[in-house]
Amino acid sequence: MSTVFGTRPDLDTEAIAKFVEMADVMSLSCVVSDALVRTGTMRSDIKPRAADRKIIGPALTVKLTAGDIVDCLDIFTVAQPGDVVVIDAFGDTETSIWGGLMSGLARNAGVVGAVIDGSARDVDEARFLDFAISSKAVGPRQAHTAISGRREPLEINVPISCGGIIVQPGDLVVADEIGVAVVPHGELGEVYPRARTIADNESAMRELIVQGATFQDLLDKFGRI
Repeated sequence: MSTVFGTRPDLDTEAIAKFVEMADVMSLSCVVSDALVRTGTMRSDIKPRAADRKIIGPALTVKLTAGDIVDCLDIFTVAQPGDVVVIDAFGDTETSIWGGLMSGLARNAGVVGAVIDGSARDVDEARFLDFAISSKAVGPRQAHTAISGRREPLEINVPISCGGIIVQPGDLVVADEIGVAVVPHGELGEVYPRARTIADNESAMRELIVQGATFQDLLDKFGRI
């Protein structure tokens, strides 16, 4: 059995760069979730476990097999700088698919973070490496590869389920301390202006609140809070 590689669509690097430039926006996952009208938002149990910084980039997807969680080293044959590894580990909380060495290899490959519907370990190493991970769980038990030596079955760059939503290869992943939102790769051009407007309006509202504005002042000016 060999690893199955799907194809990722051509990336809109200009649109992705615009989202990356929003890294300084407060509550960015919330902003993007709002711009998506609440769709594309992962479950609340997918939480940051390592470096304290945002993850923003196109998804390199990985699909594992329930009950047979193996190492996903083959991602490094296709990973591109700026990618986010998104892993469907079937929500397995007791077998960790990602550890400190994976974080180091991913950082060296230019991968900007990992989002895992499953478990990670060695998060202290990931913090040391300044590598960002969001996952469902953290635990010490290693993947089955350590015992069996196998690295298959494994599917890369195929549609997956992660955090309760479908993630396609190339979809834009936005993860922060609050949660994870995912923008379909074909909708970047229409979602970005909405996200930018929401972010700018919320920044302006925060400034007005500091100056003493009331909720009615904000409703009168922005029509929402």
